[in-house]
Amino acid sequence: MTFFNIKNLVKNTFNITSITTALAVSTLAQADTAKNTTHSDIPTPIKELGTITVLGESASPLPTYIPSVFESVTGKQIAQTINATDSADALKYLPSLTVRKRYIGDYNHAVLASRASGTGNSARSLVYADGILLSNLLGNGASYTPRWGLVTPNEIERVDVLYGPFSAAYSGNSVGAVVDYQTRMPKQFEGTIKLGTFRQSNQQYHVNDHFGGHQASVSLGSKVGRFSWLMNAERLNSSSQPLSFATRLVSSSTVPTTTGVAVTGAVLGQSNPQNKPWVLLGATGQSNTQQQHLKIKLAYDFSKKTHFDYTLGLWDNEANTTAHSYLKNTAGNVIYSGNIIVAGRQYALNANDFGHSQYKSQHWIHGVNLKNKTSETFNWQLAASMYRYSVDESRGQSTQVLPVGQFAGAGRITDLGGSGWQTFNAKAAWRANTMHTVEFGVQQEQYQSRSQVFNTPNWVSGAAGTHISKNTGNTKLLSLWLQDNWKISSVWHATLGTRFEQWQASNGLAANANRSIVLGKRKEYYVSPKAALAYQASPLWVLKASIGRAVRMPTATELYQGNVTANAIVNNDPNLRPEQSLTYELTTERNLNQGSGLLRMTAFGERTRDALYNQINYAVSPNITNIQNVGAIHTKGIEFAYQATLFRDLNVSSSLTYADSIITSNSNNPNSIGKKQPRVPNWRANILLTYPFNQQWSGSLGVRYSGKQYGQLDNSDTNSKAFFGFSRYCVADVRTQYVYSKHLTISAGIDNLNNAQYWAFHPYPHRTVHVDINYVF
Repeated sequence: MTFFNIKNLVKNTFNITSITTALAVSTLAQADTAKNTTHSDIPTPIKELGTITVLGESASPLPTYIPSVFESVTGKQIAQTINATDSADALKYLPSLTVRKRYIGDYNHAVLASRASGTGNSARSLVYADGILLSNLLGNGASYTPRWGLVTPNEIERVDVLYGPFSAAYSGNSVGAVVDYQTRMPKQFEGTIKLGTFRQSNQQYHVNDHFGGHQASVSLGSKVGRFSWLMNAERLNSSSQPLSFATRLVSSSTVPTTTGVAVTGAVLGQSNPQNKPWVLLGATGQSNTQQQHLKIKLAYDFSKKTHFDYTLGLWDNEANTTAHSYLKNTAGNVIYSGNIIVAGRQYALNANDFGHSQYKSQHWIHGVNLKNKTSETFNWQLAASMYRYSVDESRGQSTQVLPVGQFAGAGRITDLGGSGWQTFNAKAAWRANTMHTVEFGVQQEQYQSRSQVFNTPNWVSGAAGTHISKNTGNTKLLSLWLQDNWKISSVWHATLGTRFEQWQASNGLAANANRSIVLGKRKEYYVSPKAALAYQASPLWVLKASIGRAVRMPTATELYQGNVTANAIVNNDPNLRPEQSLTYELTTERNLNQGSGLLRMTAFGERTRDALYNQINYAVSPNITNIQNVGAIHTKGIEFAYQATLFRDLNVSSSLTYADSIITSNSNNPNSIGKKQPRVPNWRANILLTYPFNQQWSGSLGVRYSGKQYGQLDNSDTNSKAFFGFSRYCVADVRTQYVYSKHLTISAGIDNLNNAQYWAFHPYPHRTVHVDINYVF
């Protein structure tokens, strides 16, 4: 079956039954020829009626019994095959998942995307670590990414992913995927030291330089009787390539001018994403970040049936962002400001063209968890967490930069201190018999958004002066859920669930220096049913079907983060409706090599009403650009996954995804109707090959591909290979690991081996070399 035929099936008929049958027939003969070998380092999961039990490790907190798509990767596999510098890298080769990571240490743009959600929709997925919420649901978009820095690669025992909103135990933010990082706890005294370095060679326009950094982590822990503890600390120092550029559209005037300073160095002959000619004046957004991570985990077993644990985490970050002008006058001096002449045409440099900025943050997280197995038929769990922005301050210039004294002058301070969230979760499970288990629970999530902007006489060290703006707002979600897991017979398995939600928004305030607007309180109710069914057609074949409704509530910043003009908040709409999605999938799975391999095909679809996007509202005059509800988006697609151990212990993990995501209704922006949903590529694929040369040496080769996508709702950005563009890419990664002894492991690798130059609004890193040493004592 060719890609063309698959695409036609999905786009024109979306006949799930015929797709499933065709896949089964076309792959059966090939699957039966796979070698009957296993990789000794990877525990083989048991698959029964489409559910998964992971052997040799702690049980997953995700509901693996739900017959929907579930993927997992172990910490050992990550260390062996991925050049991982943070927890986001662990997801690099899982099907249909992409993290938009612009550089090592990217703390505010690394959004997780899934099948029908792009890299601008951070609120359409949930990320947890040991059950503690890491997703930043204060907002949606690049500035509200999961707190990846609170989990280091060395901590990870396993990462589990549940695709789609098919569990009643999770809010509507699970519409894309639920990711849970399980971190390890020691069984005896142990310690680990890891040192790593990385270096990128970057050639972009007038930049020809190297950027890189290093990181060091140490962990120490022990278990004595019923008490266990683990401390993990890490420091990262990283410099990025230039991430942004000062640009000007080519002037429409063809009359030569002599008014201004004639300069050289501007990059000519380029076009913006809309294919309009522009000139690039300099590189901006070149960031150096220094991050510290500290985590302490304490656990105590009151008995064989009662377990308690506590987590304290700190993430500290200091970042400096600089800019570099390409422009020089006839004397060779660098030009940063004033009127300039490029190729006979005049342009004016603005105050923010080459601005510098500083960022400082200190975020704390607390998490407590109490589990009790009262009997063989009943158990319960209580969990709570708190995330707080203790310090979160950014400073930037508001005056033009001069060649001398670049780090002085007036500026602005943006303070997000006091923002954060709290969660509480109480759940229980009652096992009526071997065929029937009922789960139920209550949850509460509260989010507080705080933002103030001040003038300051000195952007580097000056005190906060006059207020420019202030925005605050709270949201709260109270949920009750019930889930019935029923093994109907030896070949049929069903899960039915319902989620009842009360959502409210309050304490909305938008203010400028002269005017404050208090925004009204909202309270709304929603019900989200779920259902999944699995059929064991034979010992080798499983068929699964899932359907679920998800209601993704507006975040506090989407509602309240706006400017005040006259007597109205003009940037955002406090009356935004929540996104409401109906998601469904049908899966065929075939076990290979007596359980050591798996071939899967999943046809999926999603219908979303009132999707939340930032766009121009053409229905009002004058036009307003703000976050609005987009009438409807329909997505349908197909996903293939293949995992197996082939000849001589060659391990293969691969996936291929096609998604057709179309905007079908949008009254405020009719130009977008019939266009592709932004940042959702039509094709995605990856393959990861791992081979153990001997007991000590192993090597891996990975290839990642992403197809055509757009960044604008109207798909006007047809030139994807430019700043602001979203381009196709195909990159290869390699890694080798040498186990010198049970104490010492040395690893080296290269990301983007083929040195592809590709964009996701900002440029991605070029070829990057990694080396790390891990010592266990």
